[in-house]
Formats: sequence, C-alpha cells, structure tokens
Amino acid sequence: MKNSWTKTKFYMLMSVLAIFLAGCGKENLSALQPAGEIGKQQFFLIVLSISIMLLVVGTVAITFTIAVLKSRRSKVGEAFVPKQVAGNHKLEVIWTTIPIILLIILAIPTVWITFKQADVEDMVTEDGVANKDSVIVNVTAYQYWWEFEYEHEGVVTSQDLVVPTDEKVFFNLKGADVKHSFWIPSAGGKLDTNVDGINSFYLVFDDDKAENADRLFYGKCAELCGPSHALMDFKVNALPREEFDQWLADMKEFEEEGKTADSSDAKEGQEIFNNSCMGCHSVTPTNPGAAGPNLTNFGDRELIAGVLEHNEENLIDWIKDPESIKPDNKMTGAYQLNDDEIEKVAAYLMELKVDKNSGDVEKMKKAIEAEDNDEGGDN
Repeated sequence: MKNSWTKTKFYMLMSVLAIFLAGCGKENLSALQPAGEIGKQQFFLIVLSISIMLLVVGTVAITFTIAVLKSRRSKVGEAFVPKQVAGNHKLEVIWTTIPIILLIILAIPTVWITFKQADVEDMVTEDGVANKDSVIVNVTAYQYWWEFEYEHEGVVTSQDLVVPTDEKVFFNLKGADVKHSFWIPSAGGKLDTNVDGINSFYLVFDDDKAENADRLFYGKCAELCGPSHALMDFKVNALPREEFDQWLADMKEFEEEGKTADSSDAKEGQEIFNNSCMGCHSVTPTNPGAAGPNLTNFGDRELIAGVLEHNEENLIDWIKDPESIKPDNKMTGAYQLNDDEIEKVAAYLMELKVDKNSGDVEKMKKAIEAEDNDEGGDN
C-alpha cells in the first residue's frame, strides 16, 4: 500500500512538472515570449481565453465544493430533500446570460485582431501595384524547404529569411507542391501556404526583442506535409533597417561581381557543381533554384538543410545521404558523385559567402564626408 501511494505521488509530481514545462521555451522560438506586434496581440488572446476558462472552471469547482460540503448526509440528515429549482426563471436567465457575456468578451477582440492582422492595404498602392515603400517577401514552401523572394529588390534566398525590425514586413505565401503553413512562433502567425492561391499577412519584429535573441528567430512549418514535416525549419535574421538595406546591397553586389572559388578544392568543386548541381540549384541571388534551394549565400547560413550544424563535415554527410537526414526529400538520388567530388563541392559551397565588408567601406566614406562637412560648417 505504501509503495502504491509513493508511486502515485511520483506520477502526480511528474504530471504537474510536465504542465509547467510545457510552457517553457526559448525567446527566439516561444509563442509565449512574443517579439513583435502580432505576437503580442495573439499572446493577449491566449491570456484572455485562458483567464475566462479559469474563471468558469474555478466558479464551477467552488460551487460544487460548497454544495457537497453543505449537503453532507452527516450534516443535513437522512430525510433532507434539497430545494427544487427546476424551471426557476431567474436562475435560467443568469446561467444563460453569463456565458453569452463571456463569449462576447472573447469574440470582440478575437474578431478585431483577426481582421487587423489580415489588413495588407499598405502592401499595395491605389492602382493595385506593390507599394515600393513596403518590404514585401514572396514565400514559396517546398517539401521540405523555404524560398524567399524580395519583391522590389529581386533578391532570392532560401532557408534563411532576413527582415528589418520595427516596421511591417508583408508576406505573400504560396505552396509549390502540397499545403504547408508558415509560422514564426515568436513573431506571430501562422498562415497556410496553398498551391491554388496566395495568402497575405504581415509581421512586425521588435528590435529590442530581436537584440535579446541575438537577432535570430526560428520558423517552422505548422501543417503536416510529409515524412520530414518536423524538419521543415527556417531561420529569421531580424536586423535594424540600415543593416537590412546593407544586406540587400551586398546581395546585389554579389550578383554583379559573382563568386570565384579561392582554394584549389573549391575551384574544382565549383566546376563539378556547375556540371552536376546547377540543374536544381542556383548560386545567383536573383534566380530561384529550378527544383532545389537557392545557394547564393550558403556559407553565411545558420544550418545545413535546416536541421544540421553548419560545418563542412555535416554538409558532406548531407550530400552523401540526404535521405537519412530528411526522408522523402527531392535531393535523394539526384546526384551521382563520388566521395572526392562531394568533398570538393562541399568546399566550394562553404565559400559561398556574401562580402559584408563592402558596406563597411561605404559607411566609412560617409562618416568621413560628414565629419569634413561638420568641420567646414564650424569654420
């Protein structure tokens, strides 16, 4: 008996801990630690709905407990007959009106916030064309990766989304094969990506929250889409507007100047890549991959295939046997390369980095010019 009670207490303790742990999460991944306007609104709805639920459950539990305690046989006797309230109009009005009021309290902010989040009027002008003053990202979901195209700049990347902070970022979502769902838990969402239509919405990334999260948030697919659905992740780099503009400029400069491999292995790998992999992948920032992700800035990315630590060893493992890492992916069986060729292609891909120093030179020039102007004004 004692052992049975000990086990019961243990399981009760584990259950309580599991409830609390279910609410734990990282700042860059948890919907309970919102990092933007939409996330905060959705968090408010979560708190509101849970508060109403707890109010109802608490009221019922207290009422039930009082009724049980007051109506104990030892207290009221064997012959006690409770007052019959069936058909009591006052009580019926009360327990009908209160739920209606609670539903209205929940419904009004829910409907208002839902329509507010779907308001993308700022994304287009009165003529119905894309507003050049807005940041618009066209998102295409594939099994099992993401492609991001910046509407006005023509820049295309994959797996790593780069956005400015403290302003609306508009998204046009579509699916390339099956239904997926675009979700950045910390910022807000989620919204389906359909094959037969485009869904649009916006998010705002708070700069202070982004800085606390080291400028990196995590995104996921929230719709079951196949065997590797759980591995269909992407990263979000939330940068101040100046750094975001500089990133776009670096990507465009990369397009103009191209990228030449440095090491001998990488040079051979580039040639192998051009002959074997170019049919599916692109390494220019203005072209989407025909069937696979755009690899322009692959060397700058956070993860390989969205799930592996970004290093050359993991990249070699991915190219050798992608099926063991992401089942049912489209890359399995696409390349017939030997081990030596794979290592050289990996060396080339790891060198695909956008030159971030060019922007620093321009900033330095502007700072010097500003300083000269100030000195001239003082004289």
